[in-house]
Amino acid sequence: MTDSKASGSGPTDRKVPSRWGPRWSRWVGRFMARVMWRTEVRHVDRLPRTGPVLVVANHIGIADGPLLHGVIPRGSHFLIGGHMMEGTFGRFLKAAQQITVEGSGREALAQGLAVLKRGDVVGVFPEGTRGGGEAESVHGGAAWLALRSGAPLVPVAVLGTRLPGESVHAWPELRRRMLMDFGEATPLDIPDNLKGRARQSWAEERVAAILRDHLTAVQTTTDLELPRDDPRAAERAANDAQEA
Repeated sequence: MTDSKASGSGPTDRKVPSRWGPRWSRWVGRFMARVMWRTEVRHVDRLPRTGPVLVVANHIGIADGPLLHGVIPRGSHFLIGGHMMEGTFGRFLKAAQQITVEGSGREALAQGLAVLKRGDVVGVFPEGTRGGGEAESVHGGAAWLALRSGAPLVPVAVLGTRLPGESVHAWPELRRRMLMDFGEATPLDIPDNLKGRARQSWAEERVAAILRDHLTAVQTTTDLELPRDDPRAAERAANDAQEA
C-alpha cells in the first residue's frame, strides 16, 4: 500500500469505491492481526467514529496494510501501488475495494477524495514504499487529500512487521509480536495567507511532522524498534555489479 505524488491542480472525482469490500475484508485483516500474529493495538479510540478521516502510517513491511485495515474500527480504503494488484493477493485487494495507484496517481487521489467526501476512512502510507519506517521523506498525496477534504489526520505508528535485515517482500513469521499505536486526530489548520504550491508544500511538511512526532513518542513506550535500514541496498548493489 502506498502513496502517490500529487500536483497542485489535482484530479476530478471518479466512481466512489464500494463500502461492501471493507465490510468483509476487515474481518480478514482482524484474523491476521489477532490470530496469525500478536498485534497490540493502542489508542484506537482516538480515531473518530464518524465523518471523514485520513489515516497516515509509516511503512516497513508487506503486512502493514492488511493489519492496519483489520484493526481500524471502521471500513477503510487504502491507496495501494498497482504492482500489488497482481496475483491472488491483488484479486483480494481489488475485491476489498482498495484503491489502485497507477501512473501519476491522479485517479487514485480522486477516488480517495470521493471516499472522504462520502464521510469514510482513507489510509495512506506517505513514505510511498516499504523502508526503514522513520518517515524521513513523504510524497504529497496525503497532504493533497487533507487539503481538499478537510479531513483530520490520524497518525499510526507501525512496529514489528519487519525487523532489520528482513526482506520487504517477506511476510513475518507466525505469532510475531507487533504494535499499532493510533495518534490524536489532528486537523491541518492551514495558514490563511498560503496559496497554490506554497499551500501544498506547507501541508506536506505538516503531514510528515505529525507522523514523525507520533513515531518518536511511541518508540519511547515499547521495546519494539523500527528497522532503520535500507532494505533495497543489496538489490541496488547487485544491479550495479551487473552493469559494471
